[in-house]
Amino acid sequence: MGRWVLAARFIGIGWYIGISIAGGIFGGHWLDEKLDTSIIFTLVGLFLGLAVAFLGTYRMVSPLIKEQQGKDKEGD
Repeated sequence: MGRWVLAARFIGIGWYIGISIAGGIFGGHWLDEKLDTSIIFTLVGLFLGLAVAFLGTYRMVSPLIKEQQGKDKEGD
């Protein structure tokens, strides 16, 4: 995999993490305003966004790690 392709994939992962967390926070804040509650849904949205970001990042990075491990074994 080329250097630029790999860089683009990592930039995409960064955007995915940011959008997941921000989406959870903004969605929770919107629910807090609509339901006239305190910060509870914002916190739930934050933790849900963090979980989505973690799982999605794991699924995106895991093939890259496996590919690199395969290349390392071929070189031995």
